[in-house]
Formats: sequence, C-alpha cells, structure tokens
Amino acid sequence: MRCDLLNDALIRTGGGAETLPGLFAAMSRGEVTSFPALRPHQRPAWHMFLVQLATLALSKSALADLPEDPEVWRTALLGLTPDFPEGEPWHLILSDRTKPGFLQPPDPGGLRWTPVNTPDALDMLITSRNHDLKRDIARHAMPDDWIFALVSLQTMEGFGGAGNYGIARMNGGSSSRTMIGLVPARPGSVEVDPSAWWRRDVSHLLEERVNDARKALLWTAPWPDGQSFSLGDLDPLFIEVCRRIRLVDVDGRIAAERSTSKAARIDGRAAKGNTGDPWAPIHVEGKSFTLGDQDFTYEVLVRLLFKTNPEWHKPPMAQPSSEEERQPMLLIAEAFSRGNSKTDGFRSRVVPVPKAVMPRLFRERVCDVADGVVKDIADAGLALRDALARVANEGRPERPKQEHYGRVAPAREAFRRDADLFFFQELWTRATAKHDDDVSPMRFAFLSQLASIAWQEFEAALPAIPCASLLRPRAEVRGRTELARRLAYLIKDFKQAEEAHV
Repeated sequence: MRCDLLNDALIRTGGGAETLPGLFAAMSRGEVTSFPALRPHQRPAWHMFLVQLATLALSKSALADLPEDPEVWRTALLGLTPDFPEGEPWHLILSDRTKPGFLQPPDPGGLRWTPVNTPDALDMLITSRNHDLKRDIARHAMPDDWIFALVSLQTMEGFGGAGNYGIARMNGGSSSRTMIGLVPARPGSVEVDPSAWWRRDVSHLLEERVNDARKALLWTAPWPDGQSFSLGDLDPLFIEVCRRIRLVDVDGRIAAERSTSKAARIDGRAAKGNTGDPWAPIHVEGKSFTLGDQDFTYEVLVRLLFKTNPEWHKPPMAQPSSEEERQPMLLIAEAFSRGNSKTDGFRSRVVPVPKAVMPRLFRERVCDVADGVVKDIADAGLALRDALARVANEGRPERPKQEHYGRVAPAREAFRRDADLFFFQELWTRATAKHDDDVSPMRFAFLSQLASIAWQEFEAALPAIPCASLLRPRAEVRGRTELARRLAYLIKDFKQAEEAHV
C-alpha cells in the first residue's frame, strides 16, 4: 500500500503538507489559508468533499465540536470504514485491487482498463478544443494533484459517452453540480478563507444533522457491473464515485487506469438532481439548477435568490445564521457551464455582502429593490437595442426586422456586462437606505449612469453595424435620436412616478 492519507503528509497547504486528519485539525484551528496545488475549477469539489467528509465523520463519532487534535480526526475517519481496519479506503495505491482505494471502488474483475498518465488527463474538465486549459501536461505530479483530480472527477463529472456515467447530484448528464453558499469574509478583504468557510459549513450541517446508518462513502462498497444504488439506500450527505478508477505505481510514479460501467453508480434519474445537496438550488418543481451556457450574472443570481415569489428554493448553505446577520459575508456561486459531453468553462462569482445588508438579505425589501434595479437595466438595454437596430435598418421609418435586432446583440450583451459590474453595489445601497426619500436620488443617479453606458456602447458598436455608406449618415442620426428619445422617456417616467408618489 502506498500514499496513506491518514498517516502520510500528502496534501500541501500554505503552511506545509498535512495528512487528512492533520488537515482537518489545522482547518479547525483556522491555520489553512490556501492549497497551492488546487486548480481554480477544483475548488467547489474540494470544499464540498471536505465538508461532507468531516460532517459524516463527526456525526458518526457523536462529536459536536470541531476537534483540533489530528488523532481525534484519524479515529473519526477510521470509524467511517469499520470493515477495513487496515485503512485501505484511505490509500491512493493498493496492490490488492479487490479492495477499495481512496475514491476508487473495488475492481470486480473482467474489466478492460485504459492507462491515464497524468492527473489533469484524469480530471473532469472537458472542452471542445484543447485551447483554454491544456490537458495531459502534469508529468511531474505530486500525490495531492491526483487527490484533487479524483475528487473533481468522482463528485462533479457528467455523462461522457457510453459506459462513462455522471454523478447523481445534477439534473441530467449534461447538467452541472452547482455550489451556492455564504462564506465568512476574511477580515479586511473579500478573499475566501478556506478554513473559515469549511468550519462554517460543517458547523451548519452538524446543527441539522440526524445520524444516518445508510451508505455514505460509496467507494468502499463493491460495484458489480450493471448494478446501481438507489437514492433511498444512501445517507443524504453521501460522497459518490461515478467512474471506475484505480491508481497504480509505474516505476515509482503514480499513474491511473480507468474503465467503464454498464450502469450509473446511482440510479438517480428520477430525482433530477434533487438529492439533498446542501449547496444546490432546487426548483419548486423538484429539479436542481442547471447553469447551461450561462454565467452567474446578476440576472441569474436574482432569479435564484432575490425573488419575492421565488421559483427556486435557496440552498441551506446560502441561508445566514443569526450570528452571521451581524457580520459581512461573501456570496459565492460556482459551477461548470456544461453542454453535450463538453464544458464551456468554469464559472465563478464571489459577491461581497456588507454587514448592513446581512440582517435583511433575501428578505422582501431587498427582493423588491432587486426587481427594480433589474427593470431599470432592462429598459436602458432595450433603448440601446432599438437605437442600434434603427441604424442596421438604415434609418428607415418602418420597424426593424429580426435580422437587424440580431446584429446588435453583441452591443446589448456588452451593456449588460457593464451594468453587472455595479449591480450589487446599487442593490445594497438602495436596500440599506434609512428613508424612502433617500432612494429617489440614488435611482436618478443610477439611471443617469445607465444612460452614459448606453451612449458609450452605442458609439462603440456603430462601426460594426452594417449599413450602406450612402445611407449611413441618416441612419446614425436617426439611431442617436432614437436612443436620446428612449433614454429621456426613462427619466421622464421616473420623475412622473416620483411626483405621483409625493
């Protein structure tokens, strides 16, 4: 046996390498500030894995507090695998393949295995082209490179073709596992503190935890080909493995082998990703959120978290405690933008939430303000769209056609990205206004800022709008007139609404 996570310091941190029990003890003490070998897209998988594993171990051992002694953690982790007193499920490499290794289900025999030379080739990241993030280049990998790749693959991967099934914690093989939650802000910064974040989530889960005797560590169970677990067989915090993987020793170097399966490890299709994942937004119809080809824009986050009549249930890890309502926090949202057997990239957004906002976060006032800010941006964006479409229509008096609107889509998207940069600042400012009379000048300033951005994007987009050269002067004059008229209406409507309110 090689590379024992319980006794070998394999996991590099900013303060030195740790065993898995030592890592948990150091995080309990708040000493882990970074994981140098962790790639950005692996962060959500690694965080959720550490939280789930720690919660399961403490619950099984009937421990309510986070131990700062590695030996306590070692005993608790061994308590999760009582059928393996030698600790085989915590080793990266085992000579006996019929026993489970770390995140590696037992080999049932009779399978065809394919070599994998590097951890980045094992990892879940799939792109249509090998451009953004090169693969199969980590030739001098350390053990934790393999650990992070295993966690990423086994707990986040989607469907990858025949025999390569994805995880149960997402709505279909071409979906993604979304992580949305609140994170304690590191004092004086907006950086994520991995120790504080881990302690916060473990403590929250332990408060609601009811000990469960069902299966939790799925890599420790036999995997006969063609057989699947049902969700009813599993602890709500189960840690799954979706692929057959074995790490091997090749001339003193770690390598991997992969094989296929005739069925998914968990038969969870009917659940549509609604598996009790504490970081997942769940639709009122009972399906988990799919990011698709979107990003975590202000529109997506408002739809998931800031609606008076919400269609989505907020994840438990996004709900603030009474203590957290008295301190600044970070709102984090991370997932893969996934399509058919590929990903379009890792999406991550961290939004600072001021201390003054926390007592009313997600409440009716904040949701009402969010709807108003979204509408203001949408109205200004429509003004920009129609003005540029008028140019694409060569300034003719008739209504522009669909093809003309299609040509201005890049400018409208650029406008939305610009507005996104200050959306939450505007939301927090208005939501924490002490008096209703203070909101009017805030909104007027915001509308003026949107108008300025609309003009900037209009002028930037003009050269790319196709138009006959003879008709371009007329078209541009009429486009500018259209934009000025529409933006003036926004201000006029605002003033009329304020006068009616008074």
